[in-house]
Amino acid sequence: MTDTIVSSATKEVVIGFERRFVMIGERINPTGRKSLAAEMTAGDYSRVVAEALAQVEAGAQMLDINAGIPLADEPRILAECIKLVQETVDVPLSIDSSIVEALEAGLAAYKGKPLVNSVTGEEERLERVLPLIKKYGAAVIAISNDETGISEDPDLRYAVARKIVERASDYGIKREDVVVDPLVMPVGAINDAGARLMYLLRRLQGELKVNTSCGASNFSFGLPNRRGLAAAFLPMMIGAGLTSAIMNPLHAEDIGAILGANVVMGHDANCGAWIRKYREPAPEGAAAGGRREGRRRAKT
Repeated sequence: MTDTIVSSATKEVVIGFERRFVMIGERINPTGRKSLAAEMTAGDYSRVVAEALAQVEAGAQMLDINAGIPLADEPRILAECIKLVQETVDVPLSIDSSIVEALEAGLAAYKGKPLVNSVTGEEERLERVLPLIKKYGAAVIAISNDETGISEDPDLRYAVARKIVERASDYGIKREDVVVDPLVMPVGAINDAGARLMYLLRRLQGELKVNTSCGASNFSFGLPNRRGLAAAFLPMMIGAGLTSAIMNPLHAEDIGAILGANVVMGHDANCGAWIRKYREPAPEGAAAGGRREGRRRAKT
């Protein structure tokens, strides 16, 4: 059993094969959102706070924090967002940047053990990011592509993942602290993308014994009724070994699919989370009425 433990200053989350699926909220990300990018650049983080609160309220166990804004001071913005979000919610965070200096600024600001998003199999990236992971005692998402790009062959993507896990070990980073992103391909462009991904997830869990994550929305990109497709995609990938995903927790269909998958997999003890989410409240006055009726029957 492989458990990846991440934490905030006060709360611990465990990603694992025998654990409930971990939803990592994706919405603190200015990519493609001009107004949010402008606000963050100007130091206005009111929407960042609102997004953090809404995602945790919806059920996200972690949040991904991205400050990738062209020509902006990304290290400063990322560090400021991390500090503010940690003051607002208690869930662990994923520090998300392609800029190593921004990752280091975020790590320095973070309280707890974060997940770093991400490292690839490219030599330069490995040599720059892995020492930071070791220095700050973080966990890291390992994206299974390298200098050759993203392969459609799942066996080649597996080989890249194995290379990253082995290189991480050379730096003293435990296997449990490497979460592999097997790379979700859009099924609208690659018809058997789902089947290839399930095959790869089974190898990653069974042979490499690592936890996994992905950008869940990539699968349905460009297709109609994306929520319906996500409701099929997520449970099937969970069954194949996916243990977490960066996703939008504000979609009720996705949440229902994940909670249902937790029940089916036996990872929701006594169906407790499912019942808490979907149990219908008792009609007003029903509890008191039931007690009175019970007393009347007792007297007869």
